[in-house]
Amino acid sequence: MTTFGYFLSSEEHSPKELLRQAKAAERAGFAALWISDHYHPWIDAQGQSSFVWSMLGALSEVVSLPVTTAVTCPLMRIHPAIIAQAAATAQILLDGRFRFGVGTGEALNEHILGDAWPPAQERQHMLEEAVEIIRELWSGRLVTYDGEYYDVETARLYSLPEQPPPIYISGLGPRSVELAGRIGDGYISTKPDQELVDAFHKSGGAGKPAAGGLKVCWGTDEEEARNTAHRLWPTSGLHGEASQLLPLPRHFEQLAQLVTPESLTIPCGPDPEDHLRGIQEYIDAGYDEIYIAQIGPEQDEFFEFYSTVVLPQLR
Repeated sequence: MTTFGYFLSSEEHSPKELLRQAKAAERAGFAALWISDHYHPWIDAQGQSSFVWSMLGALSEVVSLPVTTAVTCPLMRIHPAIIAQAAATAQILLDGRFRFGVGTGEALNEHILGDAWPPAQERQHMLEEAVEIIRELWSGRLVTYDGEYYDVETARLYSLPEQPPPIYISGLGPRSVELAGRIGDGYISTKPDQELVDAFHKSGGAGKPAAGGLKVCWGTDEEEARNTAHRLWPTSGLHGEASQLLPLPRHFEQLAQLVTPESLTIPCGPDPEDHLRGIQEYIDAGYDEIYIAQIGPEQDEFFEFYSTVVLPQLR
């Protein structure tokens, strides 16, 4: 049975608003949460970017839902040995309901310490090494690691959960999907692409969950909702490698000038059939978990709409 969750957008909403939305999502009948992990928003109009590890501790106190980072990059901004400790603590606080989503990241968030931004294939090798270190530390053993990209010297985690969190790996291309199937406990994507899900299963992910995320913009007027989506998330209309390579929100703003409201393919407006069609694409692609993010300020109206109209039909 497909799980339907809510996607908390750290780039668009303040920390306390995210907590309020999480509680509202649980009341509305959503069964799980995603939360993004960014240092910068995609564009300045979004205006936020809270520290996800503080948010996870707070979320553990206000909801009883599973929570997944979508996604953390454990490569440069924070060393994998530190991320291992953070994720272990999150799993304890969430009583085993934490799912650790990881990926190879974006220069937007990872360039801030002045490190050169590696090409995609190198970042995939870094991610594989980082995951190996994280799992070693979750064993509770004293770990010394001399890797190609990372060194760890006599480190041991003492606060450990009964079971480590599953690691879901993000992937949008063949190599990253293969990596997800080979070393991940689950797969994360924001594309309703059955070929990607099938490739994950064929690469070692058979029987493991695939989780997909999409954005919508509920509103009483479709044109107004589409304009809101375009104002806050024009980057939803960008494709290719730019999202991994550009370092600043203003660069995304410049590129997003090529995106028009009409070119956005996300569900917008009050028609439930439009929302259901958008979600059905992810169901048809084979995702086991589907997370929906509402763009804009009309969060309470969205939760009411999904609680009374959309989620009952999906069930």
